[in-house]
Amino acid sequence: MNADIAIVGAGPAGIFTALKLIEERPETHIVLLEKGFPVEKRHCPKDKTGHCVNCQPCNITTGFSGAGAFSDGKLSLSYEVGGDLPELIGAGKAQKTIDKVDKIYLSFGADAHVEGAGHNAQIRDIRRRAIQAGLKMVDCPIRHLGTEKAQELYLAIENHLRDAGVEMRFRTECRDVIIENDICRGVIAAGPDGEERIDAKRVIVATGRRGADWLEHLCSEHGILHTPGPVDVGVRVEMRNEVIEDVNEVLYEGKLIGYPNPFRNKVRTFCQNPGGFVAQENYDGGLAVVNGHSFKERKSENTNLAILCSHNFREPFNQPIAYAQNIGRLCNMLGNGHILVQRFGDILNGKRTWQKELDQSNVRPTLPDAVAGDITSALPYRTMTSIVAFMLAVDKAIPGFASAETLLYAPELKFYSNRVTMDKEFTTSVANLHCLGDSSGWTRGLMMASVMGYLMGERLAAEV
Repeated sequence: MNADIAIVGAGPAGIFTALKLIEERPETHIVLLEKGFPVEKRHCPKDKTGHCVNCQPCNITTGFSGAGAFSDGKLSLSYEVGGDLPELIGAGKAQKTIDKVDKIYLSFGADAHVEGAGHNAQIRDIRRRAIQAGLKMVDCPIRHLGTEKAQELYLAIENHLRDAGVEMRFRTECRDVIIENDICRGVIAAGPDGEERIDAKRVIVATGRRGADWLEHLCSEHGILHTPGPVDVGVRVEMRNEVIEDVNEVLYEGKLIGYPNPFRNKVRTFCQNPGGFVAQENYDGGLAVVNGHSFKERKSENTNLAILCSHNFREPFNQPIAYAQNIGRLCNMLGNGHILVQRFGDILNGKRTWQKELDQSNVRPTLPDAVAGDITSALPYRTMTSIVAFMLAVDKAIPGFASAETLLYAPELKFYSNRVTMDKEFTTSVANLHCLGDSSGWTRGLMMASVMGYLMGERLAAEV
């Protein structure tokens, strides 16, 4: 078949490409390919079974809106947060586009309330404590969608695109892109009715973190210019709300960055979920990773957040995603296919955590099928040493953060290390092929991926 635009992946980048393009050029024939289900059919069986049943593909990470519909749904409203896209397009353009995209989210039902706005005196006090601990604090206004509200919002966007004539093909996987004489001509798609070739004037690859490994192989196979970037390996930390309630109330998400001795790797907090729940996500091949969700209505007694240690590799090594995956598989092996959890005090004491110790703790795990064990047997020494030093520094700014009962879950991995070489118009080394969102290596999170898609749609509208 023929199409004007073929979009691979119905995450925020792909969605906003279609939204902007169809707004400007409603006659455009857009085919949107998505490996998972539409929003209304995305349901995680774990809600009923109490444990992961290894859906293929995972309903939490695939489907319309990608992992966004099942994450905590935070929209960061500052260009300083969300990856390196401002380096490519400029900080001013990034911030202006954030403001435009934010209005679109509001038009589809996002909460008008902004977290982290105001409270200047309290924010200064938290920043002072962070500086004294040798850390940098980035305060960023956040629009919190909430996991359940995000699903409603993205369903409204899905229905809007369908009504506008966008051809959405679910349960359809992109097997390959068609490149002839250094020009992308379309894609090979495999769906319920078999495999077919879709010719398109432009191809947009926006497969999210889940598709980062696939895109890396695609770039290597077709000679699409790219470079290995950093890979983030870390843990998901969980503590009682009382420990971090001043940060929760004032900032909602306190983004702290440090470069602890002895290795000086960048270590940062990410994706804070006040009153949230620790969650498991499954990737292709059965890899189980940990994440965090935060609902608008349903709350727990705990706050969880990620602590990520960035690793930069140099020649001759060029497989950072495989490096992180192997760390994850080792964690899964020790947990018998489940997420590992360990108390921070046990890490300092050089011992594993036992289930009976968790049962007696003030901090009760919100991921009930996590397996008590020893994450230090799986995470690399450099990673673990950096995380421990960082947590002890954060404890000076937020007393109790590094208490003996604080829980650490592993593995927390972020797959966006492959960075596709592009210009500010998102043109790759292959004509008519564009790569967007987290899988491109340029963004991290809902807002910046949406921004990238919006700008792509704007450009296509001027050319199609």
